[in-house]
Amino acid sequence: MPDSLAGDIAAVASIKAVPTILDIVCRTTGMRFAAVARVTEDRWVACSLRDDMAFGLLPGGELNVKTTICDEIRQHRNPVIIDNVAEDPVYFGHPTAAHYRLQSYISVPITPSDGRFFGTLCAIDTAPHPLRTPETLEMFEMFADVIGFQLSAIDTVANTEARLEAERKTSALREQFIAVLGHDLRNPLTGILGGMEMLMKNPLNDRAAQWAQMVVASAGRMAELIDVVMDFSRSRLGGGLTLERDVQEEIESVLHQVVAELQTGAAKRRIETNFEVSVPVYCDLKRLAQLASNLLGNALTYGDPEQPIRVAAVAADGWFEMSVANGGAQIPASLLQNIFEPFSRGTVQPSREGLGLGLYISHQIALAHGGELVVASTPEETRFTFRMKLDQEVA
Repeated sequence: MPDSLAGDIAAVASIKAVPTILDIVCRTTGMRFAAVARVTEDRWVACSLRDDMAFGLLPGGELNVKTTICDEIRQHRNPVIIDNVAEDPVYFGHPTAAHYRLQSYISVPITPSDGRFFGTLCAIDTAPHPLRTPETLEMFEMFADVIGFQLSAIDTVANTEARLEAERKTSALREQFIAVLGHDLRNPLTGILGGMEMLMKNPLNDRAAQWAQMVVASAGRMAELIDVVMDFSRSRLGGGLTLERDVQEEIESVLHQVVAELQTGAAKRRIETNFEVSVPVYCDLKRLAQLASNLLGNALTYGDPEQPIRVAAVAADGWFEMSVANGGAQIPASLLQNIFEPFSRGTVQPSREGLGLGLYISHQIALAHGGELVVASTPEETRFTFRMKLDQEVA
């Protein structure tokens, strides 16, 4: 039996109300055989049944679908009710009645909420029974609706479980992907940097020393890119950035260090600072420095080189606020709404160096701190501002 039909039988068997429904059907109508049948174009399978007339079927048993009236119901989707075959103007002499020696018959379609035809709730007997009453039809249709609803619920649970299993597998792949980035890519770089450090301890001519320094710089840049991609992978695939927060009192010195490091690579640029952080800040200091570095690096890349960059940080009135502002062309409003999405800024000046993930990761760092990162751009300046409450320490 195909897995789908076996699953249908199991689904009906799992509905605790079905045996009671079949019992009520038989006792109410006097019919001696009742069943829930799965009916397809080429199969009639008994999913659950009550047999008081020795019809000879068991759950999972089959009839030739072409010998059943259920096959006709599958096509027209309407109930069929026969009180007495011998007196019925439509079904007198019907081959199904003759084949199974039936005198009374009632069957209604079972339709789950997705609208597909599942099968029928049916009852048969070799003796006539008065079935053509509104109460009998309403009872059968109500029971068919109950079964259809339960089958839909089972499908929903099965689909949910399948999605959860797929998500578990995807999560495992995410972890493997992040592990590859963090280990398999970083290890060769560690070897390169270690080897170059050993090489540079030996006498080298000017050209060799220049090449060695280029290799070290390139390897360092690759390590930075790996860190960026790792952060991107964690935030997009691993459920968000993780923080190691603590009460920090060295915010100003760390921000000065960030400015000094980036100033080294942009000696001709003017960077003005204004730091007033005289109270402790509960944060991940490394991530906060990363956020500041990303924003300052973005300003150095896109700001007007003839205008100063202003970096400010203040802790007051229960808030910590840090901003980076630069002069230059105004960012169009159409780009501002997506500026914290991955790669969005890179579409403005694709020739700029980098992956275009700095603002996205900065935004994720802000969110992980329970704060916000916003941007405002005018013809005079573009300013990125990070704000978070100071009272976020958890016990």
